[in-house]
Amino acid sequence: MDLVALRQERLKWLTWKNIIPLQEAVASLPQLTVSSVRLDDVVAIDFDSCSKEEEEQIIEVAKRLKPWRKGPFRISDTLIDSEWQSFMKYNLLEPHFNLKDKIVGDIGCNNAYYLFRMLTHKPKKLIGFDPSAITYSQFQFINHFIQSEIVYELLGIEHVEFYEHRFDVLFCLGVLYHRSDPVLMLKSLYKGLNSGGELILDTFMIDGEDEVCLTPRGRYSKIPNIYFIPTVNALKNWCYRAGFESIEVLDIKTTSQEEQRKTEWIDTQSLKDFLDPRDNNKTIEGYPAPKRVYIKAIKK
Repeated sequence: MDLVALRQERLKWLTWKNIIPLQEAVASLPQLTVSSVRLDDVVAIDFDSCSKEEEEQIIEVAKRLKPWRKGPFRISDTLIDSEWQSFMKYNLLEPHFNLKDKIVGDIGCNNAYYLFRMLTHKPKKLIGFDPSAITYSQFQFINHFIQSEIVYELLGIEHVEFYEHRFDVLFCLGVLYHRSDPVLMLKSLYKGLNSGGELILDTFMIDGEDEVCLTPRGRYSKIPNIYFIPTVNALKNWCYRAGFESIEVLDIKTTSQEEQRKTEWIDTQSLKDFLDPRDNNKTIEGYPAPKRVYIKAIKK
């Protein structure tokens, strides 16, 4: 696969008529001297000085980049209160990984919130994959101030196995259920890892000991592209079939309305709207409400 040609082709996405204004807005951001960057639950950036006009310009650009799904971020006095309180997932996973001096990839990285947090672990290299010009623009917005060396690729999970090098750790959070062939996806991730490499993954799950999965007829939680929701044992079997040798369940959690909720930074519906108003244990379609399993899988 010619990734050089593919990258050039995908850079053309940034010239789409709905993306050009976002790119122009990001390019117009003021050049400010950063006094501190805090990579905590809220990724926070402060400046030596920031005028009222510059603050207003930053807010205007941030609003044009909506919807902000992952975060939160704070730029000076402006809090970008994202739909997902992403620190809840990150803090759950952080005790289970060691990234120092490792080559790390985040598949479906969105605006790179998790990658920014990972900078504190001093990895050798951080690479995000996400074929979205909007979330790429959000990353540019944040990185305009942080000036990190994170590499953001407008590529998808299907390109990982053809990447220029292999990874020591791959994160794949909230992607698997969007793929119509989950085993093929896991095989691609397996091929993208070095020997002894780790995959940290989370996906929707259903309760039960049987090696089965839920296959929604149409939408699940109002989401159209949800294909398979496995039991934990079925997910383990998928991983084994993909070649992984060791699978560890890190945690199982029902998605809460504290973690995912509507804010002024998305202007769309969120978890509360996806659940049965009479029974929050079910989706609006009558399926079990979203529950996630977090695993670590090791390549031989």
